[in-house]
Amino acid sequence: MQIYLDYSATTPPRPEAIAAISASMADQWGNPSSLHQWGSRSATVLEQARSQVAGLLNAPAEAVVFTAGGTEADNLALMGVAQRYRVPQHLIISSVEHSAVEKPAQQLEALGWQVTRLPVNAQGRVSPSDLRQALRDNTVMVSIIYGQSEVGTLQPIEALGQIARDHGALFHTDAVQVAGRLPLDVQTLPVDLLSLSSHKIYGPQGAGALYVRPGVELVPLLGGGGQEFGLRSGTQAVPTLAGFGAAAALAAEEMATETPRLIGLRDRLFDQLASVAELSPTGDRYQRLPHHASFCVAADGEQVSGRTLVREMNLAGIGISAGAACRSGKLSPSPVLLAMGYSDRAASCGIRLTLGRHTTAADIDWVALVLRQVLSRTLATLALTPV
Repeated sequence: MQIYLDYSATTPPRPEAIAAISASMADQWGNPSSLHQWGSRSATVLEQARSQVAGLLNAPAEAVVFTAGGTEADNLALMGVAQRYRVPQHLIISSVEHSAVEKPAQQLEALGWQVTRLPVNAQGRVSPSDLRQALRDNTVMVSIIYGQSEVGTLQPIEALGQIARDHGALFHTDAVQVAGRLPLDVQTLPVDLLSLSSHKIYGPQGAGALYVRPGVELVPLLGGGGQEFGLRSGTQAVPTLAGFGAAAALAAEEMATETPRLIGLRDRLFDQLASVAELSPTGDRYQRLPHHASFCVAADGEQVSGRTLVREMNLAGIGISAGAACRSGKLSPSPVLLAMGYSDRAASCGIRLTLGRHTTAADIDWVALVLRQVLSRTLATLALTPV
């Protein structure tokens, strides 16, 4: 039995997205900037995809800027705002950001920007009062991740965004893990910039989007032909974006039934593993992503690295992750768990199981059983290994 439980890393493209990609490659392959009929056909597909992605956010289509993924969207948000200023200013992020926000923040620091990283509690939540106290006269932007990919915690984005807005600072959120799983309405959310990724919602890899609230000015990262409203030059990957659009439209349509189903499966997994003393849940138990379960592994002083369990579960035909996929190939402790107060040793022992549209209750039951067996066997082996 093969069971994939790493949907926060990537999702299998759904048939409708693949069909949209194939149709575009076959019949709408023209350059969408060209004025002739071949270009017009591609431009129609492109704008349909833009409207479909915008629909997932309740946004105007012209507020959606297509990128090559969530990482580029995050970079465009931060660096696009920062490049408006000749003199370095102040930026606020959280201490549990994805590297696609943390790395640009570090680059800005090297250029003289002041960067404040807000602390989080043991569940990975930012306190609105901490944001309020961190604001300065020269704070021009706040960027807080909506749903943390490694531990699943949801941030109080409504409260945080309103505090930033009241101060006059722009507010960006990385909503890559939230999109398609929880409602996102930029007409009511106090956000100015919001990042999305196609391959997290059963679309193709290599596509993303940045919502830019009308009136917000960004400096483009790329010089060129001025595509994407002048914010992202380069001929658009129309077939890929067609798949993104199809996936976004279906995510919006199915969310009302799929999200409660995922929450039920997630809670079923937590319940079945609650009696396993060696597994300690990480993140906020209830203010968390609908599809996400995560744990640290330890027993009687013996701690099992997340990588070890990933390998053992893979041998059993089950795909899980050691923390965030973008870091799971590295041996260093998780910066997210460190920020939440875990020791260096414990921060190397995180695992993540994330569910999706193909996950069933039978899958959950089997995974819980196998994980118990794998953990027991692994700990027994460690106990017999000479120090």
